[in-house]
Amino acid sequence: MTTTVHTSPASVRVYKQLIAAERQENDSFIERINPATGENTSRYERGTPEDARLAIAVAKKEFDEGTWPRLSGTERGRIILEWVRLIRQNADTLARIESEEAGKPLAEALADIETTAGLTEHAGMLATNVHGDYYCNLGSSEVGIAAREPVGVVGAIVAWNFPAVIYASKVPFALAAGCTVVAKPSELTSGTAIELSLLAYRAGVPETALSVLTGYGPEVGQPLAESTDVDLLSFTGSTATASLLSRVDRPFPQRLSLELGGKGATIVFADADLHEAVDGAMKGFCHNQGQVCTAGTRLLVEDSIADEFVSMLATRVASLSVGDPQDPSTDLGPLIDERQADRVRGFIDRARKDGARILPASNGAAATQLLPTFVHPVLVVGLAHDHEVFQEEIFGPVLSVITFASAEEAVALANGTTYGLANGVWTRDIRRAMKVAHSLRSGMVWINDVLSSPNALPFGGARGSGYGREKGSEGLNEFTQLKMITMQTEERVLKYPHTVG
Repeated sequence: MTTTVHTSPASVRVYKQLIAAERQENDSFIERINPATGENTSRYERGTPEDARLAIAVAKKEFDEGTWPRLSGTERGRIILEWVRLIRQNADTLARIESEEAGKPLAEALADIETTAGLTEHAGMLATNVHGDYYCNLGSSEVGIAAREPVGVVGAIVAWNFPAVIYASKVPFALAAGCTVVAKPSELTSGTAIELSLLAYRAGVPETALSVLTGYGPEVGQPLAESTDVDLLSFTGSTATASLLSRVDRPFPQRLSLELGGKGATIVFADADLHEAVDGAMKGFCHNQGQVCTAGTRLLVEDSIADEFVSMLATRVASLSVGDPQDPSTDLGPLIDERQADRVRGFIDRARKDGARILPASNGAAATQLLPTFVHPVLVVGLAHDHEVFQEEIFGPVLSVITFASAEEAVALANGTTYGLANGVWTRDIRRAMKVAHSLRSGMVWINDVLSSPNALPFGGARGSGYGREKGSEGLNEFTQLKMITMQTEERVLKYPHTVG
């Protein structure tokens, strides 16, 4: 097994897969281009279906026969907390890799690594609290136990937009529950998954308990969905890909936990603090270049303040700095690659052709100095709610704007998509805020806040945004299953067949 990252003289990181078994390493690699510079930043070994099957076999053997699932929760928690110390110790290196591979501004990448450490820390603390329930009210001669046990082998498929954070929302929690894991990061951003896993080994996680596959979905992701030895598949990615996973030909259905796309609404009432709401709306669609599943990419603003609010927001958006992620003054870096940037520009161009106003006007002079992976943030104003910019997940810094006249209309507009991940409400009226929050068909709602995701609270969606939960105690329980155990405490009276006695 290779546990070394090789760095060439040109500072290109070369990553091998992490599989604790004898195997023939592949000569084929995936080249990762830094979307901000166009230069090669990483090379990942291109895994094969055989690699995936080998990693699954290693994980199954460790779960069936190895030490990790048989450690106490306290012992697992201690190892995971040592892992946290190593993550924080190596935060600068991890953030640089995240910034170069994903195009994030370095400050955001550093924040993501601290979030990664915090999630791992929370998982480590929860490891000691995995427990079942004891039932002593079943009668005088019987007791029952609802035992909570690790689900088994977990396949963890990680998306490219928050590589370290999404990894940490799955892998440490599965390990804390006593599962073994085969992780498959995106072929665009595999570096931090490898680096974090190497730190896990240093902390004491057995190499047989955690494997990392690098490569394309059909070659190393699909086998995780097809294998009957993978007991749970935790997937973060597009709704379209998740639909394919649910239709995989298997002898029996696979347990799935799906964190999918979103089309969040930011609802601004006339009584809101407009300066705070402008700041929240801007962060809601610009953070991480808009490549956020929980992004507030639809602005629903009460008609009496719409003109003022849109003008304030457009002015703020025009002041954002788009450029080099390594520059501390940069607010937005590039999108993940040119293909995604072209897709986003396509939505903007079609909206313009359909009569939308695009605000603010892009800075053409600045744009000519940037690679085609960069997209300036825009507001799309003047289209109906059934237009594609309101209905489809764009995954870029594009905010569609529409007005409403009542809370009931705002709720109907917000619920008028196939998604149900996160929405935001801005108002000083707490009663109205709570009523609207309970009426929104989404897994998460923010009131006078944006993109908040405390480690202790469950993260997940409804409808087309998936099912299952990450983070918090619910996120750990996602990697467990309940087993009913009953026991007679007195001599059993023979009752079958009924003619006995």
